[in-house]
Amino acid sequence: MLLNTTHTCKANKDRINSLVGPSFTLLDSIKLRGIGSKRMVVDKVSPNMASILNVVSDTNYGNIELRPKGILIHVTKGLQNFTWAIPYYQLVVYKTNGSSIHANGKFMHFRDDKTFKENKAFFDKLMNEKIKYDEQFNFSPN
Repeated sequence: MLLNTTHTCKANKDRINSLVGPSFTLLDSIKLRGIGSKRMVVDKVSPNMASILNVVSDTNYGNIELRPKGILIHVTKGLQNFTWAIPYYQLVVYKTNGSSIHANGKFMHFRDDKTFKENKAFFDKLMNEKIKYDEQFNFSPN
């Protein structure tokens, strides 16, 4: 779900919380050693998300926030903020010349540069949280 989060709106907050869960508590975020990535350069997006990128040759930046049942990707276009909420069951991450995040027929590719390399530990944490979430629904045939 892609939302314009420039202005605080209770309806948007409720949608995000119902899809990916509320923010981690302070204690949980300390235990996880942070729940947000550093900013990364957005290299490409799918055609159905092109409207959230700057039209001029400005560099587009995005960052990722962990939630209990998914992630939020925040992107800024000029003075507007957009948030892409992705539950873990729809999340697919590819590591090809950077990192590419896919869900619901949309994707966002982050450039492999210095800022991306600084986020390696965060991507490891992201994958561990996804695995923990998926293990809840792992049914073994006995």
